[in-house]
Amino acid sequence: MNLREYQAFTPTTAVYPAERELEYLALGLASEAGEVAGVVKKWIRDGAAPPVVADKIAAELGDVCWYLAQLCNATGLDLEAVFAANMKKLQDRKARGVIAGSGDNR
Repeated sequence: MNLREYQAFTPTTAVYPAERELEYLALGLASEAGEVAGVVKKWIRDGAAPPVVADKIAAELGDVCWYLAQLCNATGLDLEAVFAANMKKLQDRKARGVIAGSGDNR
């Protein structure tokens, strides 16, 4: 499977009100990212075994991916192009020695 196949698949499992699509998807993405953070927080607190934590993080990251793909669908963006643009931006920052800086304009 590749990113385009995944992006084409996600609408087949989408159930939410179309008139609030962007809000629903953005809130869902933030919520699922928060669940990833929650797993890490509990790992720090409880000291769970790394394989258990990795399995839980993988499950939550799958949900993050679903919302990300659907948000791309809702805004007419190609998920693979979003990934490629981010990679290009990071490579450029690294080449210029500003990868560790802060702010968008580095």
